[in-house]
Amino acid sequence: MHKKWLIVTLLVSSIAVHFAFFGHPDQVVFDEVHFGKFASAYYTHQYYFDIHPPLGKLLIAGFGKLFNFQPEYSFANIGQAFPDQTYLALRFLPTLAGTLLPIIIFLLALELGLRRWAAFLAAMLVVLDNALLTQSRYMLLDMFLLSFGFAALLFYFRYWNKKGIQNLLWMGIFAGLSASIKWTGLAFLGLPGIIELIAYIKLRIFFQRIPRLLLYFVAIPFAIYFSIFLVHFSLLTKPGDGDAFMTPNFQSHNVWQKFTELNTRMYTANNTLTATHPYSSKWYTWPLVVRPIYYWNGANTEKIYLLGNPMVWWGSTVAVLYLLLSLFGRNFFKNKTGLILLGGYLINFLPFIGIGRVMFLYHYFAGLIFAILMFAYCLDKMPRPRNAIIAILSAAAILFIFFAPLSYGLPLNSKAFSNRMWLNSWR
Repeated sequence: MHKKWLIVTLLVSSIAVHFAFFGHPDQVVFDEVHFGKFASAYYTHQYYFDIHPPLGKLLIAGFGKLFNFQPEYSFANIGQAFPDQTYLALRFLPTLAGTLLPIIIFLLALELGLRRWAAFLAAMLVVLDNALLTQSRYMLLDMFLLSFGFAALLFYFRYWNKKGIQNLLWMGIFAGLSASIKWTGLAFLGLPGIIELIAYIKLRIFFQRIPRLLLYFVAIPFAIYFSIFLVHFSLLTKPGDGDAFMTPNFQSHNVWQKFTELNTRMYTANNTLTATHPYSSKWYTWPLVVRPIYYWNGANTEKIYLLGNPMVWWGSTVAVLYLLLSLFGRNFFKNKTGLILLGGYLINFLPFIGIGRVMFLYHYFAGLIFAILMFAYCLDKMPRPRNAIIAILSAAAILFIFFAPLSYGLPLNSKAFSNRMWLNSWR
């Protein structure tokens, strides 16, 4: 099938999956209790404190402003009903970002050298993953993080394939946007940075290319990151709950002092969080989706779980293990694409080993997408991959439909719910 029609198929499928039952439930779900409050603060101008940079909340609030969202709503607790339909505006951009992510992955897979059907498989597995879907439907940040981050990689590999130096500019912009959502977005600069350093050392042009590295990998992302905080400070000019986290004179400092103090405080808070959660999980359990997250419970039999599609998660984990074992093979290091994908996976997964605070399954999302790309890559290396691709897509689609009631919050009787709890740790 022609590339254009594959993209159209992906887009139509992604729109259908992500916008089905859009707005349901009309109640606060999971961390909307936090991010809804933060977004509302930009309307009241009362200072708030969050451990993450402000771009995600600014995007949600800015789009809500277009539809006259009012800040009186408290976001007090999970299950609190929304008084009107304007909350839909706050959920729209995360859902849109989740909708576009598969297209980015398809184009990235092509730039990495995968054939069209393998690239299509990778993108469709992103469409059909229940956990990625669930995270995209609410006022949450991760779809912004992933879409900006993988867009940065797309533009870098376009540059890598000699499609113009301007792609490095776009890489720097999107990497800066990703880091402005969560600091884990910096990992999307790690893979291109390592590739560039290796190439410069091999070609013995390291010192000649230092200005290029500083411009595209440091200056441009930092300029984006800093400018987001300028907007943040310009809107939060009144006293608020967040003042308790800052020094007494914080609001009266010049902008640079406020920037450095806030980022220092964010770093400290990230490293000193001691809260626990019954649905938290350890990093080494994520590839096997051992512990999902219970997001919401309806008045009747509806429930929402952040639960991955077993075909996507377990199949991609097998691909990761296969490529790790291939490191011991004689010719693996001649395979650039395999090394790149494995490197991207490890850069986005291994740093969580050293984090002591409570963590959740969604922290694996960037690693998951690299694992999905590895899954498609391994199949692409088969002599006749099309039958395997069709079988995997069919299985993923069946399992997506099977688990969809837990993704969309649709009614399930107790027996139907129990049939979907394949592991005791899923309850």
